[in-house]
Amino acid sequence: MANSNRVLVPEAKEGLNRFKMESAREVGVNLTNGYNGNLTSREAGSVGGNMVKKMVESYEKNL
Repeated sequence: MANSNRVLVPEAKEGLNRFKMESAREVGVNLTNGYNGNLTSREAGSVGGNMVKKMVESYEKNL
């Protein structure tokens, strides 16, 4: 099965990585640059969930 996780705008990759690291710090997850296979599902989910929460808040603020 092919990996479908791809950045649609390659120029945005660095910004997305900064956003991910910022979200991880906020929820207390220790991310490193590169592979983070040692994270639990809960830790990874909390980072992703925090990112989505912040994106939704930003969108609602700009309505």
